[in-house]
Order: sequence, then structure tokens, then C-alpha cells
Amino acid sequence: MLLSRSWLVAKAGAADALVRLDLNNPVFQDNLLALEKQERNAVLDTLNKLRKLTWNQVYRDPGLKWEKIISVKPPEGVDAIYSLRITRSRRATAYRQQDFLRLLTISPDHDSTYGKK
Repeated sequence: MLLSRSWLVAKAGAADALVRLDLNNPVFQDNLLALEKQERNAVLDTLNKLRKLTWNQVYRDPGLKWEKIISVKPPEGVDAIYSLRITRSRRATAYRQQDFLRLLTISPDHDSTYGKK
């Protein structure tokens, strides 16, 4: 299969694009607003970090630990759900849609992120 040069440039450019955050999911908002102030501030620090990164940097950042969740079936129209470390003790679930990181939840513990509780 031959790939056009413009497709390759567009594909490479997508990985170098800055992350755009979508915080509009009501479950994510409920989870965020229910956190204690110190932990909520830690989440906001991570979100601020994310919006300054490219997608390649997100994938490689050892502190975020971006991981595909295979134990949870993604909703229709979503290729995969991922988890990332949002604080020292919590993980968030999200998916990528073009340049957007669409945040879904903030889990209270590691197991619930992966559908084990």
C-alpha cells in the first residue's frame, strides 16, 4: 500500500500536536469536584502539565503512565479507553479524539480504573 506524503506529514503532525483538554464529561466533573482541596489541586497541576505537552510526550512521560485499558469495552465510536496517573494515588480514564484528550473519570483506586471492582 502506498502512502501519500501529505498523509505521512499529517500523521506525524498529529503526534507533535499539543494536547487539548476536554473536561466537559459530567462524571469527570463530579469526581474532580468531590476531591479534597489538596488532591484537587494536584489534579489541576497535572491537567496544566498535560495541556503543555505534545501527544508524543504524553505517550512517553513516565510520570503519567499512559496505558490502554483492555478490560473495559470502549463506547461505540471510541477506539480505546486509556488510563493515566492524575495524582500520586489516583488514575483518570480518558480517550483521544484527534488532538483532544477527553477525560471520563477520576478513579478512587487502581483496581476500579481497570474495571476490577
